[in-house]
Amino acid sequence: MAMATRNPDGYKYMLARLRQAREDAGLSQVDVAEALSFTQQHISRIETGDRRIDPLELLELALLYGKEVMYFLPNSADLVKKSPP
Repeated sequence: MAMATRNPDGYKYMLARLRQAREDAGLSQVDVAEALSFTQQHISRIETGDRRIDPLELLELALLYGKEVMYFLPNSADLVKKSPP
């Protein structure tokens, strides 16, 4: 994952859920790209973290995969960092 993010673990979680949802829907990256008028490379770069996903792209993918947007996001409790003692 090349893109810097404030929460690398949370972003990795989202990327894994994106790929899993696509596979569960029985779609290839080419299928998704054609459905959303993207290139296959665009979808691949999103799934690998080489390209940051736009919130509206996340919404489009969620609709295509039949998932709620929150399915792709980690639990908010997981994002809270523990303060040092």
